[in-house]
Amino acid sequence: MRTNLRTHPTRPLTVIRNLGILAHVDAGKTTVTERVLYATGATHKRGEVHDGTTVTDFDPQERDRGITIFAAAVSCDWDGHRINLIDTPGHVDFSDEVERSLRVLDGAVAVFDAVAGVEPQSESVWRQADRHRVPRIAFVNKLDRAGADLDTAVASIRDRLRTVPLVVQLPIGREDGFTGVVDLVRMRALVWGAGGEAYQEGPVPEDLREEAGRRRRLLEEAVAELHPVALEEFCAGVALRDATLAAALRDLTHGGEGVVVLCGSAYRNRGIEPLLDAVVAYLPSPLDVPAVRGTLDGEVRERAADPAAPFAGLVFKVTATATGRLTYVRVYAGTVEKGDTVLDATAGRTERIGRILRVQADRNTEVDRAVAGDIVAVIGPKSARAGATLCAPDAPLVFEPPSVATPVVSVAVEARRSLDTDRLASALAQLVEEDPSLVVRTDAETGQTVLSGMGELHLEVAVEKIRRAQGIELNVGQPQVAYRETVARGVSGLLYRHVKQEGGAGQFAHVVLDVEPLDAAAEAADGFVFRSAVTGGRVPQEYVHAVEAGCRDALAEGPLGGHPVTGLRVTLADGATHSKDSSEMAFRTAGRFALREALRASAMALLEPVIEVTVTVPDSAVGAVLGDLAARRGRVSGSTARAGTAVVTATVPLADLFGYASRLRGRTQGRGTFTTRPAGYAPVPVGVADALLTR
Repeated sequence: MRTNLRTHPTRPLTVIRNLGILAHVDAGKTTVTERVLYATGATHKRGEVHDGTTVTDFDPQERDRGITIFAAAVSCDWDGHRINLIDTPGHVDFSDEVERSLRVLDGAVAVFDAVAGVEPQSESVWRQADRHRVPRIAFVNKLDRAGADLDTAVASIRDRLRTVPLVVQLPIGREDGFTGVVDLVRMRALVWGAGGEAYQEGPVPEDLREEAGRRRRLLEEAVAELHPVALEEFCAGVALRDATLAAALRDLTHGGEGVVVLCGSAYRNRGIEPLLDAVVAYLPSPLDVPAVRGTLDGEVRERAADPAAPFAGLVFKVTATATGRLTYVRVYAGTVEKGDTVLDATAGRTERIGRILRVQADRNTEVDRAVAGDIVAVIGPKSARAGATLCAPDAPLVFEPPSVATPVVSVAVEARRSLDTDRLASALAQLVEEDPSLVVRTDAETGQTVLSGMGELHLEVAVEKIRRAQGIELNVGQPQVAYRETVARGVSGLLYRHVKQEGGAGQFAHVVLDVEPLDAAAEAADGFVFRSAVTGGRVPQEYVHAVEAGCRDALAEGPLGGHPVTGLRVTLADGATHSKDSSEMAFRTAGRFALREALRASAMALLEPVIEVTVTVPDSAVGAVLGDLAARRGRVSGSTARAGTAVVTATVPLADLFGYASRLRGRTQGRGTFTTRPAGYAPVPVGVADALLTR
């Protein structure tokens, strides 16, 4: 039954679930979301991706392309619980949307295709959730498809995700004959009719009782190995009580020691209600996760999930709509009401909360307040960006913002009409505000405006958004790859002396640098390690830091083609100071010019981004596909056969992957598909590098 959100009393935090739906593209997560909304009464008609009628894929581009591009938030009620749900994109180009969503979620449902199992982007989003320590349950979808197999999908979860799957259901029927599941926790059968409207509960079918008993025992053994209370009961020689098993599954989910696995067919509306029951039973409430941490004046502080605590929330998404600028906020502590003044602690300015909205994708309902545990959108803040902390002015706190991926592909954009130049600049600024993984810059040599993003599709969507929303016709240049430079063979003892004397106080800094390649085992998030080997206080510590800062300045442009430099270790081997003329500025300048000289004296190599490509094609087209991958400098790492198709995995330079979709369609008569995920950077072969650098 629908609830009037405007007048609904504040719910206790124990009945709130903030979760995301994570999956590889086409695994069915948007359909799962639609069926959740339908099962909970939030919608009265089942939306379909292929019809363009889904609630969460409301953007015209999402409906045209049939994929989720933008994370969409919805809310619904189930069994007395409020579920705030975010449907996240599955395509690798939009992984930054997933990253920002995971930053504010307490739990997640990972959706897997029962035929394909764990796919490349499934693994990527799983690792993202690992980094954020987000508890998960798994839903193996599409059990009605030909070739669907729960055990094979579970084996891929165990092998590829390195986790312990705790399977709590047994399918009733296979492929087209899939009609329901056996609940192994309560040992009952749940069977859906042809329309999938509601399940009928009954005893386990006679022909499945032995198999269900065996699988229940395997589940008990797996849980007992991981949970001490369950182990004690298990060792007593009796079967685990249902309550003990359920409590242990909840504990193991919260601790990330295992993942509860359910199954079903979202398209046929089978398995959704048990999935919702599992969300309520096993995923954490805001009270079950550790208190959020922030900093104030360099000191780490915790803020409890308590509506009575000082207000603190994190902005994770910003969108511009016809009704105003929507700022999406996860409220971690306290209460915020319409009309309140809050502090944007990241920017150091105050903002007024004009309206608070409970979001239902592209629709919303206005509410008077939001409390700890809520995910809402607010209207009023003018400058808060994704990653900003909003808090009570008298209790400031700054949360760590979500990380932003580095763009790897760029295109030049310009307005066809000079009259639209200013409008284009404004539209690009708005794009970057909404999507921090997009970067806009002006090329110093050509004067062109360059838009950079996470992939070809990412940039296509951004450009099309400008065309549709602003009505600006654009000229778009060919995609360009973000190359890097690295040290192949370094230099030792490079001396640089910075002396400047023009009357009055001068500048003096003397540094000696050793430069060497960074070994693969070194821990360096940005590919740069700096250390000092100066002894005897010849260079004071503050000047050492200045030299490091100068070296980092020099990394912006390498000597080969002006690309950023990565993968090197710099050692300050020696130096000297002047009693009057030395300063931090002088040593920073010396560090910058010294490293530039050292790089010019070193043997440098060009690096290019490479992509792991997983191609699924008919057996008859394997030869043509392998030949095409080889022509694109691809290196095949694996090939498996699966029901008349072949799955080929290869690593391909990003620069050679542009236009691959149309080529693959042509070589496979439209039956081939492929997915990608970033695989880091690799050296460019000498001949190819020479051609690139002489362009």
